[in-house]
Amino acid sequence: MIDLSTRSVTAEIMDDFDLPSAEIDPVLDGLGKMNALFGGHKSLIKALKLFPVKSGNTISDWGCGGGDALIAIAKWAQKNNINLKLNGVDAAPAAINFARQQSKAFTHISYVKADVLLDDFEPGSFDIILSSLFTHHFADEEWIALIGKMNNTASRGVIITDLHRHWVLYYAVKMITRLFTSNKMAQNDGPLSVQRSFKKHELMALLAKAGIKNYKLQWMWAFRWQIVIYKT
Repeated sequence: MIDLSTRSVTAEIMDDFDLPSAEIDPVLDGLGKMNALFGGHKSLIKALKLFPVKSGNTISDWGCGGGDALIAIAKWAQKNNINLKLNGVDAAPAAINFARQQSKAFTHISYVKADVLLDDFEPGSFDIILSSLFTHHFADEEWIALIGKMNNTASRGVIITDLHRHWVLYYAVKMITRLFTSNKMAQNDGPLSVQRSFKKHELMALLAKAGIKNYKLQWMWAFRWQIVIYKT
């Protein structure tokens, strides 16, 4: 049985920002499909409804990857006549290029290549900042700094979804990536993402260290945690 008592600090292949498009594009495409299939997009949209968002709001997705979350939000907003300004941030040039290609039909989605920990963002630059399956890439102290920066940069709040570190999820991801893809990055990074993810008490301790008090932490299917931080 895999030891999941503590978070792994082993880097994922995807943590290399210089990966070429030929390597990262298939993984980003697969992640987008998995997020749609297992309700990741629906949970983000549900959280946005609860704020609620309204026309003119700006939403930024940090660690946007292939832009699948922003595209899902854009489609939902269009159906509901909500005019949102959507922005994606990622440090990998290949991810930004892939996201721009995927989002060509949505002129109100923009992307910027930036390192969310190192590059500066003006306080209150966006109404809401979200991230999906992104924060597990950071060690604890980096996570605390990242969430503090998100909270400072968002004027209304922050939505974070990430994985629940659990043996059922670990072995499920390991099996799925062996059976349904021959991609070595997916086979390595999928299970490792679970090893690097979180248990509830860890998230609560990290949020406390970041000085975050007004939040809701909820378990979501399938084996995900959702944190919604409210500023107003």
